[in-house]
Amino acid sequence: MKISMRFVSVTASVLAVATLTACVAPMPVYQTSRYPYQAPPQAIQYREASHVEYGHVANIEVLRSETAGTGTSGGGAVAGGVIGGVVGNQFGRGNGRAAATALGIVGGALLGNTIEAQQNGPRVYESYRVSVQTDHGGYRAFDVQSPGDLRIGDRVRIDNGQISRM
Repeated sequence: MKISMRFVSVTASVLAVATLTACVAPMPVYQTSRYPYQAPPQAIQYREASHVEYGHVANIEVLRSETAGTGTSGGGAVAGGVIGGVVGNQFGRGNGRAAATALGIVGGALLGNTIEAQQNGPRVYESYRVSVQTDHGGYRAFDVQSPGDLRIGDRVRIDNGQISRM
């Protein structure tokens, strides 16, 4: 009994389509009412009113965060070894050239690995949290990249979430 390749491919295609069709969820049925007509709800335009507060800087603290770093992948060592080998091969003749090439490969690999480790090492980031005591007795905190010329005790204005010195 000989089965043709065309029969096998048609059967496999039918099975694949049947399997994939079983995974499809039916469309949900929504009940809608046409009478009485109701217009769709209109989007409400929300606009924050300009709100100004006054107060003074109560505290400025430094926030430090550090990324873990990714370490080395070996790419720096390989690239450094290749470059070091090419440079080392330019010096000497005979056995001296072979020794210079080998030394260039080893030195370049070490240097390339060190450079990659520095590039992928942990990073430390600093930002600042400026705490303001408002004239109404509340406290607000603002995380900023730099406090600029703000100092503890300075009078400030808070306008729509933006802090400025008065």
